[in-house]
Amino acid sequence: MKRERKAGILLNVSSFPGKYGIGGFSCNVENFLSEFAGMGFKIWQTLPITSLGWGNSPYCGISAYAGNYLYIDPERLDEGLLTKEELASAECNDAFYLTDYAAAAANKTRLLRLAYSRRTGMMMEKIDAFAAENADWLYDYAAFMVLKEVNDQTAWMTWESKWRVHTDKTAQTVRKCYPEEFGYYLFEQYCFFTQWARIREFASGVGMEIFGDVPIYLACDSVDVWADPKAFLLDTGYKPTEVAGVPPDYFSEDGQLWGNPLYDYKAMAKDDYAWWVRRIKHLHKLYDIIRIDHFRGFANYWAVPVSAKTAKEGKWKKGPGKKLFDVLYKEIPDLKIIAEDLGIIDDDVIELLESTGIPGMRVIQFGFDGDKKNTHLPYNYPHNCVAYTATHDNDTTLGWLLSLNDSTRADVLKYVNCSADYGWASGAGKCPATRAVIRSVMSSCADIAIVPMQDLCGYGSDTRMNTPGVADGCWRYRTNYNALNDVDHAFVRELITTYGR
Repeated sequence: MKRERKAGILLNVSSFPGKYGIGGFSCNVENFLSEFAGMGFKIWQTLPITSLGWGNSPYCGISAYAGNYLYIDPERLDEGLLTKEELASAECNDAFYLTDYAAAAANKTRLLRLAYSRRTGMMMEKIDAFAAENADWLYDYAAFMVLKEVNDQTAWMTWESKWRVHTDKTAQTVRKCYPEEFGYYLFEQYCFFTQWARIREFASGVGMEIFGDVPIYLACDSVDVWADPKAFLLDTGYKPTEVAGVPPDYFSEDGQLWGNPLYDYKAMAKDDYAWWVRRIKHLHKLYDIIRIDHFRGFANYWAVPVSAKTAKEGKWKKGPGKKLFDVLYKEIPDLKIIAEDLGIIDDDVIELLESTGIPGMRVIQFGFDGDKKNTHLPYNYPHNCVAYTATHDNDTTLGWLLSLNDSTRADVLKYVNCSADYGWASGAGKCPATRAVIRSVMSSCADIAIVPMQDLCGYGSDTRMNTPGVADGCWRYRTNYNALNDVDHAFVRELITTYGR
């Protein structure tokens, strides 16, 4: 990756303002990106834009390829498909600062199905062309979604044999049996990717790269496992023999038991990891930079028995290592990857990062354990890394500071050169402590410095995006124009200019 100092903003698509209970591909994204670009930011980082999974998590979706239909803006569908009255009927303004997934799903599904019923011949030609270009994943996705409906949303492993066992002819058979429903899902994805292309073009036009996220694992009840079970470690009944997770770390005392099926890397190696090449090529079309979540799983991954009650019972197993990335870079020479290398990092992970040259991550919140050699202290940051005040899995900077014991908080404030006098935590976008932490990260040697929107606003724990290991109430933070006004634009511009970003 070409070395250049840059600053970025972290804000998920769901977190933008919008009328329908969730952020999406509306003009609000373009308005906010314009403001961010005006402050000097060159990178916009978002969480995965693919389909959601259990608990509305974007990290365990039903497809590695299909876009999250909740992000489709009904107002930007082709003219005439929906009336103003129909659009107004779907508006959801309650709790505008939180995502309402249930209302968004109900209303957007209703509007999209209504719009599809009014599709024109010209639109169908566009959809057919889009489908042909994306045939390697789209037809299986449409078939899977139809079969989920037919089978009352039960897991695919429980379907009758003719649908459970995927073949090259399965999607074609489903299309013949359920042509209207099958066509709807082609329409849904056409709308999603058409609108995303518009957002990406706009971002490029204002000089911002899109930094996207890739979950390393997939849900067992997903299109990808159904369509290609040989790529995963499953038994003869299509159930995982072991599942994914991580051992105890600073996020969880018992570790995290994710439950995702693990990859059969030995089988993948036989065709030069074609499964991964296809997936990353698809995402490379969507993003300028790709962050791979739980990157360490490519060096060694934590395999947990399916009967285990906690992730403590797992053990490390060897991943594909550098061979996979040699193939990816050969197939995609201009690929830009960032590694999420947080948690327990051993010599194998360090060696993989060094041998591939892939930048890792640093989070200042992890730096204050008393060890002056801690890699998360800004004076220890290498050039080749992405530095954060916080990630989507952390508390906000202000929330974190308020949660610390007095001694540790005093150490942090001293390190970032912030007075501990009364008022250090007040002032929203002009909060002295939050600003000092942001400055410390921005001034570091890290080539890329990322700040979440909540930290720019100086907000507390009530705006936290996710708490690892907590099932309910996550992924709901939303911003608004009042929040944008809370950001001290002049301060941000000064930082970016002063520190050459």
